[in-house]
Amino acid sequence: MKIGMILDAPFPPDPRVENEAVSLVNAGHQVFLFCLKYADEKVSEIINGIQVKRYNSTKLEYKLSALAYTVPFYTFLMQQKIQQFIKETKIEALHIHDIRIAQAVFNANKKLNLPVVLDLHDNMPEVMKLYPHLQKFPGKYIISPKKWKQKEEGFIKKATKVISVSPEFIETLQTRLPSEKAKFILVPNTIRASFFEAYTVDVSVIEKYKNKFVILYLGDTHIRRGLQTAISSVEKLKDKIPNIKLVIVGKNTTDVVLKQQVEDSKLQDFVDFEGWQDVALFQSYILSSAVCISPLHRNLQHDVAYANKIFQYMSLGKPLLVSDAIAQKRLIERTNSGLVHQEKDVEDFSDKIVKLFSDEKLRTELGENGKNFVRNEFSWEQTSKKLLHLYDNLLN
Repeated sequence: MKIGMILDAPFPPDPRVENEAVSLVNAGHQVFLFCLKYADEKVSEIINGIQVKRYNSTKLEYKLSALAYTVPFYTFLMQQKIQQFIKETKIEALHIHDIRIAQAVFNANKKLNLPVVLDLHDNMPEVMKLYPHLQKFPGKYIISPKKWKQKEEGFIKKATKVISVSPEFIETLQTRLPSEKAKFILVPNTIRASFFEAYTVDVSVIEKYKNKFVILYLGDTHIRRGLQTAISSVEKLKDKIPNIKLVIVGKNTTDVVLKQQVEDSKLQDFVDFEGWQDVALFQSYILSSAVCISPLHRNLQHDVAYANKIFQYMSLGKPLLVSDAIAQKRLIERTNSGLVHQEKDVEDFSDKIVKLFSDEKLRTELGENGKNFVRNEFSWEQTSKKLLHLYDNLLN
């Protein structure tokens, strides 16, 4: 089948889009990827078998995307590009990555009536509520998450099939739209086996932390990810665990808040901000750690989504400490691969770190449980089978 994936962003990088497309290509499908270009990238190229087609976009279009369901300009502009893409590629099915560009796709598909797969990477209407520009004027008054939620429901009704990333998100959607229950298919964000089978250890990272009890965080460091809890915990733990080191690999514009917290608490010797690092170094950071964390704040998005870092941690046999955001709490308890702390609770976080520090056998046991789960049940090679089955039967 000739599948047209629609992404309203540059490509690469996008691990989920690439994982899905490569799996479909390997299964014998042709995948054409519509994406945007803001610089001098090639208009057309093949990446890992994916036939990438890039369409010119501008900063103005990017800004208009936030207003996609306030005013129709962005949808109109994208619709024209998508119509051109469909005409050039002669695709047989459309695969939409998230809802911002969905209206443009459905408009472009009106006369053709191709089957449409809607791929919901996030609970976007809930994520939007956390954006800083929606907390203040003018965003607060011109962008409505409620309207986006209504549009999301409309797109689900129009779609042939709907993919989502966690059982919890699917439960939420089925509760909201019981009539569409049969459409939903689970394709979680998991990691490829190559992450834990084919990597190179960076000796400098290993050496840097070899005498430290490292608590590791990988990924986006926005305040809602809970790192203030971890930093406050280090202030309590540094006397009990003298060689403790909180290592933060990632970045966000809110890092100034975290760094100020470290400075105010005089924790510079106990917290390392490594910034964003090449993905090829992730394994070395994980192998250098004793405990890996995901201290997410609870909200309607975090309660239904898994962070990819969890599976990266688990695949290399590290015990986890995660907050009680529902999806990750259920996963960690079901696989017995770590401990759970109450969100934003510094005492509970600290107690759980002490428990893991004091019991090396427990750390090893939890780490092995997670490692076995990811490697035997929950790598991309396993979880992508439902995606392949979907496309094998889509035209039926």
